[in-house]
Amino acid sequence: MLEEYLPFVGLLVFGNIENLILASQGEVKKANVLALSIMSIIIVIAWFILGTVLTEEAIRYSNIIDFIGGLAIFILGIQSIYEALKNKKANKE
Repeated sequence: MLEEYLPFVGLLVFGNIENLILASQGEVKKANVLALSIMSIIIVIAWFILGTVLTEEAIRYSNIIDFIGGLAIFILGIQSIYEALKNKKANKE
């Protein structure tokens, strides 16, 4: 059973990093923590359901899904660093 999910282990690890990046962005933007938490839980549950139902189909495209997920995480990381540096410069002035 677990063998089915092995192609997605990288995406699982990097998905957790993405959650940390998004949390950082939320903190920088002074977002409502409760609203972000509720939305995050809803999205995680939705992805869990989709992943459970569509794993058979997604296995064929696991390399593409991993690449797109990794690229999205990389872009979010760059965006997060850019926003943090911009805010740091604004606070110094």
